[in-house]
Amino acid sequence: MTTTSEPVQLPDARRAGCPFDPPPELADLRAERPLTRMLFPDGHIGWLATSHEMVRAVLADRRFSARTDLMHHPFGGPDDERPPPAPPGVLTDMDPPHHTRYRRALTGYFTVRRMRMLTEQVERFTAQQLDEMERTGPAVDLVEAFARPVPGLLICELLGVPYERRAEFQDHAAVLTGAAATVEEMGVAFLGMRAVMSDLVLIKRANPADDLISDLITTTDLDEEELVNVGIVLLGAGLDTTAHMIALGTFALLQHPEQLAALRAEPGLAEPAVEELLRYLTITPTGARMALEDVELGGQTVKAGDTVALSIQSANRDPLRYPDPDKLDLGRKTAGHVAFGHGIHQCLGQQLARVELQVAIPALVKRFPTLRLAVAPDDVPMRDGMPIYGVHRLPVTWDVP
Repeated sequence: MTTTSEPVQLPDARRAGCPFDPPPELADLRAERPLTRMLFPDGHIGWLATSHEMVRAVLADRRFSARTDLMHHPFGGPDDERPPPAPPGVLTDMDPPHHTRYRRALTGYFTVRRMRMLTEQVERFTAQQLDEMERTGPAVDLVEAFARPVPGLLICELLGVPYERRAEFQDHAAVLTGAAATVEEMGVAFLGMRAVMSDLVLIKRANPADDLISDLITTTDLDEEELVNVGIVLLGAGLDTTAHMIALGTFALLQHPEQLAALRAEPGLAEPAVEELLRYLTITPTGARMALEDVELGGQTVKAGDTVALSIQSANRDPLRYPDPDKLDLGRKTAGHVAFGHGIHQCLGQQLARVELQVAIPALVKRFPTLRLAVAPDDVPMRDGMPIYGVHRLPVTWDVP
């Protein structure tokens, strides 16, 4: 069965004054055609999935590939070239069996139990940054003062980056995960990051310590190139997304004072609050998969070679799954949200992110009970049109007793 509908383009314009809501056209598509033909920037006619059921079905189906070198990309320019095949260790862009090998090597380090054991470290780094905010405030950019340093310090600790190189490591990471850098600056930062990771692998192979890179060296057969690339993947997974969730989550709470008050009043609300913020904000709005063979999906035939764009943000706002989905409700039951993906590629570091968010956001709003925006909401610069959504800066202030 095929569809006669004209292909749509990926909706990407959010309503003015609604920085937390997906583009409104997605809701219309989800209600009318949860799997519809889509025109990609390079001219490919593929598909767009917008419902919770449809997005999860594609993510769970191994007949769809996660290899970016095979798929057409739902964002970018018409002349963008496809990337080469993923280098060794970049498991996020691989299919089984290569993906399986790396995933198995890493899974044991990111269990719920292991990540919860890091709570004290997260609390220490969080308190450290809050103390610094208090000393330098009251007006700060929350991204630079808090949201980026907390996960940055933790990922350095996990990987075993020597203290004297952490500033260099984080400077390179800030360029790679920012938006203002030129192509040349990004290239320099990436080479710098590779150099730090290469040195780290050599150091840990000679003198293993109590950190993740050392453990991988002593318990797996990964070579130097694989270890370096795994480290860079973990950096991206453990720094950029968490930093933007802390900042955007704080912005959302400041715009919903009744929910903020509930979080301050009920320490036990931290866990469901984080899950709701993940669902409501969905900072990775769009994913993609490529069909390896013909697949019947939603009564339509997705042909081998077709790319399916996955609107993660629309799936997380599906009213068939979440009643009144456009409302931020920290007490909501959010089981099944796809903010961390689904299936074999579900985010490896999701438990680490949960621990960081459950500690950092409540601690921030408790330490500064008068925390508020230092600019009008419409003047907060948003990361529009980027693979990871969030804020470039979040100017905040508070009253000094």
